[in-house]
Amino acid sequence: MSSAETELLTVDPLELKFAFELKKQISCSLQLSNKTENHVAFKVKTTNPKKYCVRPNTGIVSPRSTCDVIVTMQAQKEAPADMQCKDKFLLQSIVASAVTNPKDITQEMFNKEPGRVVEECKLKVIYLPPPQPPSPVAEGSEEGSSPRQSLTENDNQNGSELTRTFLETHDKSTEAKSVIYRLTEEKAGALHQSNRLRQELEIMRRDISKSRSGGVSFKFVIVVGLIGVVLGYILKSS
Repeated sequence: MSSAETELLTVDPLELKFAFELKKQISCSLQLSNKTENHVAFKVKTTNPKKYCVRPNTGIVSPRSTCDVIVTMQAQKEAPADMQCKDKFLLQSIVASAVTNPKDITQEMFNKEPGRVVEECKLKVIYLPPPQPPSPVAEGSEEGSSPRQSLTENDNQNGSELTRTFLETHDKSTEAKSVIYRLTEEKAGALHQSNRLRQELEIMRRDISKSRSGGVSFKFVIVVGLIGVVLGYILKSS
């Protein structure tokens, strides 16, 4: 921040900056610092007194102390061309006696006359664009993507995972049903074969009983044995 230092007062800043907004009063401040051992009287003037309000526009700054001056621009109905302002301020200061009262300060005290030192500091006015409100951003959202877009992507991803899980489960269920059906068919076939062999064995036993008186051929015995072995294997497998 720029400042100007004279023998009596230091003025900070040298530019009155207003964040310009239509139909709104805007204020900025000046700080006057007295680094001397004297009491200093000051007066603030402007080229456009109807447009600005200065408080205080006159006063006394005690030795080694400061004084804040508030400059308020009245609400404006129109914006200036190119946001340029030609208004100017002038701060005048003189050495005052310790008993001088701020109410006793007059314009004549700042008239330049022989033997009277009147220090002056010129101030410029600058218009700034109004501050822009920050755009709302939801917490947790990724940079460059909106919250709605993030939610949609998450929903699509979850839907894809559910679909994939359902298909895998459906495939496994179909495979399991196929295995169970095949085993059931094999079991039914084995039981049918076992029943048929039992029936044939029973017939052979009857034939053997009938032919005991006449004896049993060796070939017939071998056939019966083989049927028994096959029947035992089938029953063990089922």
